[in-house]
Amino acid sequence: MAAAGVALAWTAHRVLPAVPMLTAAIVLGVAAAHLPGSRATVRGVARPGLSFAGKRLMRAGVVLLGLSVGLGDVLGLGWETVVMVLCTVAATFGGTVWLGRRMGLPGDQPLLIATGYAICGASAIGAMSDVSDSEEEDVATAVAVVTLCGTLAIVVLPLLQAPLGLDATQFGRWVGAGVHDVGQVVATAQTGGPTALREAVLVKLIRVAMLAPLVAAVGLSLRRRRAGGAAHASPDGARGARRAPVVPLFVAGFLAMTALRSTGLLPQSALTAAHQAQELLLAAALVGLGSAVHLPSLVRDGGRVAVLGLCSWLVIAGVSYGGVLLTA
Repeated sequence: MAAAGVALAWTAHRVLPAVPMLTAAIVLGVAAAHLPGSRATVRGVARPGLSFAGKRLMRAGVVLLGLSVGLGDVLGLGWETVVMVLCTVAATFGGTVWLGRRMGLPGDQPLLIATGYAICGASAIGAMSDVSDSEEEDVATAVAVVTLCGTLAIVVLPLLQAPLGLDATQFGRWVGAGVHDVGQVVATAQTGGPTALREAVLVKLIRVAMLAPLVAAVGLSLRRRRAGGAAHASPDGARGARRAPVVPLFVAGFLAMTALRSTGLLPQSALTAAHQAQELLLAAALVGLGSAVHLPSLVRDGGRVAVLGLCSWLVIAGVSYGGVLLTA
């Protein structure tokens, strides 16, 4: 079912290039979970395979995502732009987590939504959920709201370029710093021309590069918290509990792929093939995650989730816009 969803998402993207394949994949996953003809299969015999796609294939896609990050290209933007993106990521992540907790959102939803907005959408949510051991429903809710806002950005941001007085370079950097998924960044920035598209992708790569340190930092924090709780509950609890690695294996793989790309040893054909494989893996993972979305539950908590998503969107758009004006 995940493979069929990928095929349909790829076809939809070919027919309507403005619709990113990853966005189509999650929409198809959600649809399969609710249509009468497929609902029982998705929730029954296909659930183990779709869960495997949502977790394991997501890890593999995140590893290959590291090949899209060339440190030389990122550093070529200048330290001012790098600092601007770091400030945007920090403000968005910290502000979203804080607000989500204050609003009383359940489980890991604030953490996952914050990660998706701050870094790179659904792939970042999948990576963070692996170290936080989040419930599948929380992951699906976070992916849904981040994907929805990122899709709206494809329509809204190009309309704001002229009123905000942004030239092609400024618009591209604003899109790269403020839009979530890589495919959504490309779809939004291409409306501003080739210069805007190039700047957007390069700035976006800085945010993608932040995935590994952010996930590792959160994983270390959770590990210490859980170890402390186990030790408090029982003197031998921390010693007996299974200790998760400080840096998850897929994060180490992401860093290794980034280092390999930065050596310049890989030919363009290999990078192109890796990018295509990454898109297919992430699309399959998003079909799996989309199939875990339960719309009645999403509607029940949808008001608070929507408010958090809107506030986080305003934060990342506003902070990145100010940063672009100061640095570009």
